[in-house]
Amino acid sequence: MEHPKNLSPGTSAIVFLLFAGFLYIFVWSPSNPLLPYNDLNAGPPKNFTTVEFPVKDELDLALEGASMPNKTVIIAVVNQAYVEQTVDAETTMLDLFLESFWLGEDTRALLDHLLLVTVDQTAHDRCMFKRLHCYRLVTDGVEFGEEKVYMSPDFIKMMWRRTLFLLDVLKRGYNFIFTDTDVMWLRNPLAKLSLNGTEDLRISVDKFFGDPRPDHNLINTGFYHIRSNNKTIALFNKWYSLKDNSTRKKEQDVLLDLLRHGIITEFGLRVRFLETRHFSGFCEDSQDVGAVTTVHANCCRHINAKVSDLAAVLRDWKRYKAAVTKYPEAARNITSGFSWSPHDGCWDSWKPHH
Repeated sequence: MEHPKNLSPGTSAIVFLLFAGFLYIFVWSPSNPLLPYNDLNAGPPKNFTTVEFPVKDELDLALEGASMPNKTVIIAVVNQAYVEQTVDAETTMLDLFLESFWLGEDTRALLDHLLLVTVDQTAHDRCMFKRLHCYRLVTDGVEFGEEKVYMSPDFIKMMWRRTLFLLDVLKRGYNFIFTDTDVMWLRNPLAKLSLNGTEDLRISVDKFFGDPRPDHNLINTGFYHIRSNNKTIALFNKWYSLKDNSTRKKEQDVLLDLLRHGIITEFGLRVRFLETRHFSGFCEDSQDVGAVTTVHANCCRHINAKVSDLAAVLRDWKRYKAAVTKYPEAARNITSGFSWSPHDGCWDSWKPHH
C-alpha cells in the first residue's frame, strides 16, 4: 500500500489502527446493533424451545430421592429420644428399627426408600450420620426432642403435627407407607399391601376381629399404607380440621371416629384393615411366625420398655431363622412350636410407678 504524500509512515499506522477498530465495532462485535438477534432484551429465535424447570423445595427433593418408581415412599418420624441411647437402655429405638431391615426377609433394599423425618436437630444429625434419606421438619416454637409419653399433651400435639406433614406428602402426589420406628420389619410387606391395587387405605389394628367394618376394628396409625388421590387428600383434610375440636383425643381416636361415622361411604373410600396374623403387635401377637411381616410395640407406654421388648423380638426372630436354616426338614414343627418372649417391660410400663 502506498502512503499518501502528506502523511508520515507513523501517522498512517495510527489511521490504520483506528480503521480496524471501527470495523470490529460495527462488523464483528457481538454488541453491534446492526446485526440480527443481538438486542440483549430480545427473546430467543423462533425455532428455540424454552424449557422451564419448576422450583423444588427440600421436601420435594427428599421425597424424590427416596421414592419407588410408582411414587411410593416409606416414612418414619423420629426425635432425639428415639435416636439417643439412655444409660439403662440396651440400644436405641432407631437402631432396632434399622436392624430389623437387616435381619428381615427381602427387606434390606427397602431402606433405599425410607425417608426419615426428624423433628429436632439431634435426630437429624444422627440420621445424616447413618447416611439415610433425611428431612428436617421444623415446627416454630415447639420442642419435640424429649420423649413424649403416650397420651400426654405434647404427645398429642406431636401426632397432629405428623398428620399435617403427611397431608402435605399426599398433596404432592406421593403414596406412602407410614411406619412408627417401634415397628420391626421382619418380612417385605409390599406383596401383602398390593401397592398397585385399588384400595385407598390399608391400616393396621390393635386387635383383629375378622370383620371388615370399621366399628369392629381398633385401628392403629403406627403402620398404614395410603394412596395419593382426591379421596385420601379429602380424608386427611377433614381429619386434620378436627384437631382443635378433639380435646384429650389423639389423632388416631379422631380418625377412628370418622371411619365409624360414615366417612368411608361418604368419600367413596376403599379401606382394608390389616390382620394381626401378618401385621402383629404387642396388643395381639401373631400366632404364625411363618407369616408375620411386622411386629409393633403397641400397648406400651415408655420408650425404654419398647426398646427392651423389641430387642427380645429380634432375638426370637434370629433364633427362629437359625433353627429353620439348620434343620429345614423340621421347619414346619419349628414354626408351629414357636412362641414370642413375653413383653414384660411393656406390661410393667402401665403400672403406677412408671
